[in-house]
Amino acid sequence: MKKVFYSLSIVVLLASCTGNDDPEVIIEVPVDTVLEGTISTDKTLTQDKIWEISGRVIVANGAKLTIEPGTIIKAYAGTGTQASALIIARGAKIDAQGTASAPIIFTSSADNITFGQTTGTNLSENDRGLWGGLIILGYAPGSFKGDVTEVQIEGVPATDTNGLFGGNDAADNSGILKYISIRHGGAELSPDNEINGLTLGAVGSGTVIDNIEVVANVDDGIEFFGGSVNASNLVVWAAGDDGLDIDQAYSGTITNSIVILGTASDHALEIDGPEGSLEGQFTIDGLTLIGNETTERGEYADYRSSAMGTTKNVFAYGFKGDSDVELDNDGVAANYTDGKLSFTNWQIVLPEGVSASASIFADKSDVGSTFGADAATFSSDVTSSSKSTGADMSGFTWTMADIKNALE
Repeated sequence: MKKVFYSLSIVVLLASCTGNDDPEVIIEVPVDTVLEGTISTDKTLTQDKIWEISGRVIVANGAKLTIEPGTIIKAYAGTGTQASALIIARGAKIDAQGTASAPIIFTSSADNITFGQTTGTNLSENDRGLWGGLIILGYAPGSFKGDVTEVQIEGVPATDTNGLFGGNDAADNSGILKYISIRHGGAELSPDNEINGLTLGAVGSGTVIDNIEVVANVDDGIEFFGGSVNASNLVVWAAGDDGLDIDQAYSGTITNSIVILGTASDHALEIDGPEGSLEGQFTIDGLTLIGNETTERGEYADYRSSAMGTTKNVFAYGFKGDSDVELDNDGVAANYTDGKLSFTNWQIVLPEGVSASASIFADKSDVGSTFGADAATFSSDVTSSSKSTGADMSGFTWTMADIKNALE
C-alpha cells in the first residue's frame, strides 16, 4: 500500500447546521509529498513542504527535477535494491540550487529537522545507513573493464536501463547541484555493499557541482566513477569508509574541499585508476584533511590500481602517528615513476612521534619508486598557524559540519 504523508493541508471549515452553533466538521484536504517510482515528466519540489523518498526513485531520461532553495527531503529506510535513493538517470537533469542561507537538505525520515531549520537535534555524525543516497548518472566517458562504453551502477537491477552510466560526451550536462547537504545515508544493498552519499557516474563537465556536504554515510562520502565533471567546495564528514573516492579514470578537477574523518572512517582519499585502456587524469587542488586520533582506523590516502592524476595544495592535521599516504601496488608505483601521478605542496602538522613529513609517504609496491624520498621535496612540516595551503574554510559556515563544530 502506498504511504502518504502530508505536510500541507487545505483546511475547510463547514458552516454550522441550522439551530447548531458548533461547526459540524473540519475537512483537511491533503497534499501528497511522497516520491516513489519513476519521475518521467518535469517536477518541482517546493520549500513549503517536507518531501519524502520511498524506495528507489528515478528521474528518467528527458525529465527534469527542480528543487527550491531551503527544501528538506527525508527518505525512508530500506535495504537491497529497495533502499531509498534518488537517481538522476542519463538524459535527465536535476536543478537543485540551494543557497548558503537556505541549503537543500537530504536526510533520513528519522531526523527531527523541520521547516526553517538547517539541522535537527536527535541525530549525530554517528547515525549512518538510515537511507540510501543521491546518484547522478551521465553520458561522459569512463574507463571500464573490457573497454565497454557503459556499465550499470550499484543498487539498480540490471534489467533497469535507468541504471546505466557512461558514453562519449565529455561535456554532458546532468544539471546543477549547489548548497546541498546529504546526511545519514549509505543503506546496505548486500553484505559489505552500501550506497555512497553522492555517487557521480560518468557525469560530464556541463554539470555544476558546487558546495556539497555529505555527513554520516556508511560507505564513501562522494565517489566519482569516470566522467569529467568539476566539483568545488566539498565537505565530507564522518564517512564510514572513504571521504573522496575516485575510480574508472575520472578526469575532472576537485577544488577547495575538506574531508573530516570520524570514528568509523577509513581513508580520507581513495584513488583508483582506469579499468580499461582509456586513461584519464584527475586534479585535486586545495584540500584540507582532518584526521582522527581516537581509533585504529583513519589514513590520509591510498593510491591504487594505476591511479593517474595530481594532488596538490593539501593541508593535513589530526592524524595518528602510523597513518600514511601510500602507493599500494605496482601499477600506481609505475605511474608515479612515469609522471602520470604527481604530488605538490603537502603541508602536514606532524602527529606525535613523527619527526618529518616525508616519513608519512610510503611506497608499498613490489617494484618500488622514489616516492618516499621525493616526499621531502613536495611535503613540509607546519603548524596550524603557519600553514599556507589547503581549503579556504570561510565559505563553509552553512554546513552541518561547521554548525556542529567539526571544522576547527
